[in-house]
Amino acid sequence: MGVAKVFRRFDPDQILLMPPSLDEWLPQDHLARFVAELVDEVLDLSAIYADYTEVRGFPPYDPRLMVRLLIYGYTTGVRSSRAIERKCVDDVAFRFLAADVAPDFRSIARFRRRHLDALTGLFTQSLRLAQRLGMVRMGRVALDGTKLRANASKHKAMSYARLVDKEQVVEAEVAELEAAVAGLLADAEATDTAEDAQYGRDGKDVDLPAELDRREKRLARLQAARAQIEAEAAAEARAKAEAAQTRRQEAAGGADAEAVAAAGEQAAARTKPKPKAQANFTDPESRIMKNGDGAYIQAYNGQAVVDDAHQIITAADVTDCASDCPSYTPMLDQSAANTGSHPEQALVDAGYCSDDNLAAAAARQAEHATTTFMATGRLSHDEQVPPAPRGRIPNNATLKQRMARRLRTKPGRAAYARRKAIVEPVFGQIMTCQDGRQLLLRGQDGARGEWRLLAACHNLRKVFGHVGLAGLARLAT
Repeated sequence: MGVAKVFRRFDPDQILLMPPSLDEWLPQDHLARFVAELVDEVLDLSAIYADYTEVRGFPPYDPRLMVRLLIYGYTTGVRSSRAIERKCVDDVAFRFLAADVAPDFRSIARFRRRHLDALTGLFTQSLRLAQRLGMVRMGRVALDGTKLRANASKHKAMSYARLVDKEQVVEAEVAELEAAVAGLLADAEATDTAEDAQYGRDGKDVDLPAELDRREKRLARLQAARAQIEAEAAAEARAKAEAAQTRRQEAAGGADAEAVAAAGEQAAARTKPKPKAQANFTDPESRIMKNGDGAYIQAYNGQAVVDDAHQIITAADVTDCASDCPSYTPMLDQSAANTGSHPEQALVDAGYCSDDNLAAAAARQAEHATTTFMATGRLSHDEQVPPAPRGRIPNNATLKQRMARRLRTKPGRAAYARRKAIVEPVFGQIMTCQDGRQLLLRGQDGARGEWRLLAACHNLRKVFGHVGLAGLARLAT
């Protein structure tokens, strides 16, 4: 026996004398209170409300409730509609935001898909809010990309060469089944009588029509995937041929739109997809890409421009191209459109280096006074950038040589050294704190909407850390 110790009172069967208040259970400086105040007083949800045009029908959930749950869920890494439904029962913060209402996961998923465009618009609203608070300065920005896992398995992809072979096999199987079905139908009465005697009135041996339907659907999917690969190859060949024809005409001092279009059509008609070109049956718009770990995954390429002052994302987009090169100009243009100003400096890694982007960087500097620091090659681990050579730049130096020399100067090395500290932590926070490595929505539009919603929630978390709930309340008033 121990000593007669007195413990604090503990009575699991105690009945509450007064109804509990969720407001009293949540700390005053909790993120959920910030989200509630943000949705109720600051964000513009008119685009969502405008979508409800039918008076009849069962009353839907209030959009404020759903937006509260989605913002808080995407900010804290609870993005699955089923997980949000569970949290509305188990978690005090979610119960506070939902006012003790628990929407089912189907309603949450339908709301997200139906209002995805309006939810994507929350990204620009979060950016404007950060600008009002002085958190975006556009002095120095960093552009980078990260591979986002698509909601599809790479094992559901098939190469063009295998598609052609498999399509022929399935066509033969369909023809064989069609012949078998035709034979059965030709002797239907005798077959039915014999099978009734052998298997009983409700029994069956082999359901050929159902098997035929399954094979026909499989054949249709194979044909659609083959057509997609062929269309993409034709579009790529057409674009290259038209660009080459345009350059030849410019060099000759002419301009013939019909000749350009004819060259594109001829190239598209002659082209044949590469045997290893692939299409995915689950998410046809996603692609197999190599991630930072060297593994090949079914993915999209998520792009982001990040401001140096407070790591606010000023532009976000998703592409189906594994290379970062095509995103240089569109992303910086989107950042300027979102913020209303061009940055003084833009830091990009070697993945964006190409002759076209170097020329675009020179034009951007001349037109918008944006100095681009673009790595022209990758450095090995712990390798230091050598100092710039003394003397003037040779007149015949290429754009790549001039950019490499810019990065080797003392100001260039100091500026480019900030790139990783600006954009890499943002990707890390989205992947870990927000569980943003795996996309839930399929298709490029769905992936883009979800990536921008993740970016919006990242910005709102930064705003919360900068001003807190009291600062947001002052801003709302």
